Amino acid sequence: MSALDFTQTSTARRVDDDERTRILAEPGFGRYYTDFMVHARWTLEDGWGGAEIVPFGPVQLSPAAAVLHYGQEIFEGLKAFRHADGSVWTFRPERNAERMQRSARRLALPELPAGDFLSSLMAITAADEPWVPEATSEESLYLRPFMFASEEFLGVRASHCVDYYVIASPAGPYFPRGVQPLVVWISDEYARAGAGGTGAAKCGGNYASSLLAKREAAENGADEVMFLDSETHSSIDELSGMNVFAVTADGRLLTPSLTGSILEGVTRESILRLAADRGLEVIEQQLVMSEVLGQIDRGEITEMFAAGTAAVINPIGELRARGGSWTVGDGGSGEVTLALRTELTDIQYGRIPDRHGWLTRLV
Repeated sequence: MSALDFTQTSTARRVDDDERTRILAEPGFGRYYTDFMVHARWTLEDGWGGAEIVPFGPVQLSPAAAVLHYGQEIFEGLKAFRHADGSVWTFRPERNAERMQRSARRLALPELPAGDFLSSLMAITAADEPWVPEATSEESLYLRPFMFASEEFLGVRASHCVDYYVIASPAGPYFPRGVQPLVVWISDEYARAGAGGTGAAKCGGNYASSLLAKREAAENGADEVMFLDSETHSSIDELSGMNVFAVTADGRLLTPSLTGSILEGVTRESILRLAADRGLEVIEQQLVMSEVLGQIDRGEITEMFAAGTAAVINPIGELRARGGSWTVGDGGSGEVTLALRTELTDIQYGRIPDRHGWLTRLV
């Protein structure tokens, strides 16, 4: 149930129809933004309030805003999908709402009620409905809810004032090459997160800590970086922004168990369900990197892929490290990988029945 009423303060569009049509023809990912955004504010004295839909534009912050000094912020990522009948839907938003609440608890931020989270998604999608692309392939409207500490205060404590926003961006494929096998660099120096840290929270610091390793990966001709656990550097955690999976020749789907340093992905959870439906034996366990490389060499692991909201499911064709390189299967896009990807996207775009009740209509 929602308590916040997101009132639209302006209906003037920032981008005219012709320009919007041009953008939607080739949106890329994260390059363009819609006409409006959602805003609400929490204060220690009054709780949540001030809900509004305002024109997209700069956010004014004091140079002493707590987020700029202590990084107290979190975010989420979802997509809005246009179905064939013109309606607009999103995928498992209640799971994103719950994860945002968990992230908020970890970062000492106020928890936004799930009903208000969903209302904010409906509000921005209704205001920006012309920005939701027709699904000619895999276009969508990417929704980015986030909150941050905005109190003008330099002491080290939880902020007494927090701002929540939702912005939206028309999106095509996450990787410019589309759904092609990734080359992944195994980092032996950097870690994404440590035990007891913020790895299970969706906060900017986790992504900032991945950037140097991503640069190292690019220098070695790789598309992405795979992080190992921070304590022993022996077991797989995840990529910079995606969970990792392996498919075995004997019909198992392997993925690292959630240890507190791995983000609990909504796409990850959905894949585990769809894989089990297909008869795969789903195994969540510690994946020791040396053992995985041995399984690849022996042909026991035939496919690997990465998964997340932005990229959906993307095959991994090669692993690289200082000690050499390993081709996964034949280096191409595996049959199980592509079948799971097709089923998941077909559900999201309404092309097949939503038998698990995962879709929520926004408009």
